[in-house]
Amino acid sequence: MTKPVAAFRHNDVGKAEISVDGILNALSLAVIVLDGEGTIVHVNTAGEHFLQGGAQYLKGRPFSSLLPQDNPVFSLIEQVRKQGFAISEYGVTLESPRIGKHLVNLQAAPLADTPNIIVLTVQQRSIADTIDRQLTHRGAARSVTAMAAMLAHEVKNPLSGIRGAAQLLEQNANPDDVSLTTLIREESDRICELVDRMEVFSNVAPLQPGPVNIHQVLDRVMQLAKNGFGRHLRYVTNFDPSLPAVLGHRDQLIQVFLNLIKNAAEAAPLKGGEIILETAYQHGFRFAVLDSNSRIHLPLRISIKDNGDGIAEDIKNCLFDPFVTSKPQGTGLGLALVAKIIGDHGGVIECDSQPKRTEFRVMLPMTESSETQDIQDIEEGAQA
Repeated sequence: MTKPVAAFRHNDVGKAEISVDGILNALSLAVIVLDGEGTIVHVNTAGEHFLQGGAQYLKGRPFSSLLPQDNPVFSLIEQVRKQGFAISEYGVTLESPRIGKHLVNLQAAPLADTPNIIVLTVQQRSIADTIDRQLTHRGAARSVTAMAAMLAHEVKNPLSGIRGAAQLLEQNANPDDVSLTTLIREESDRICELVDRMEVFSNVAPLQPGPVNIHQVLDRVMQLAKNGFGRHLRYVTNFDPSLPAVLGHRDQLIQVFLNLIKNAAEAAPLKGGEIILETAYQHGFRFAVLDSNSRIHLPLRISIKDNGDGIAEDIKNCLFDPFVTSKPQGTGLGLALVAKIIGDHGGVIECDSQPKRTEFRVMLPMTESSETQDIQDIEEGAQA
């Protein structure tokens, strides 16, 4: 009797000797294992290529002998040793005469059974990815800010003169020409309204952040959606109740998530439409600022998901640029404003879209522990 194929494959795999080294060497990520003294005790094939040396040469060498000691990778490793959990950093530059210059994503994690051992993984970023997403979105917002300031001076003021002239002409115009002067006034008003909408970008007043309960913000926005533009949708929440307070401005964050949920509501199908809101705490999630030694800690993640058709491929890469939209009546300023506000908060916004699943992820900084305690005291006092 012939064996079933599934059983045959299972038995063959069970008899095979699976080598851990073979698995590690199959990875495209560079894996470097360090002992408590910072000495390399293991490296996979990708790690050999990255460090420009064979395993026999690298094993037993201090990792600090391959990179300058002020490189941020060493502070990352030290922090993992102290805190005992994995930490990731994105957009870190590793540079030395030996390995050259690379922009990489790093993750360092302690080995569960032997805490003194640190496993470092290095993922090289593609050339297209070397433009930091955070700075790209902020750059788009800055371009709108400059445009808003220019429009306010160079467009809005002349338009008021044009409108006034049309009103004067209308007083002595014959009935056939009144329709033309009316057209001039209405079009002038329409352009002024667009400029007014853009003036929010030209606000350069410094942000005065404070502790904000992000769940109260999301509840408020959800209430507005359920009683207005999104009443036909089903809402699912998956909130982490232990999430600390966000460091930000409450009204601006309401504006951000109102825009995101409105976009999700418009994208979701009329029948069976669903929006999922999630919050989570991400240990060790940090972004490196290019051309700087600073690190932005962004442990708070808020996700807005919908089950619509997804975002068109031709606008995915410029989604947060001004005047980019797939809506027939849209202005393309909503997501540009979202990018500006998130950038002002020191945060990052990302989008991942495919048919039946589009997700906008917002990463934000949290308040210091003292500020978090203050907001908890205020809420407890309000409930008493």
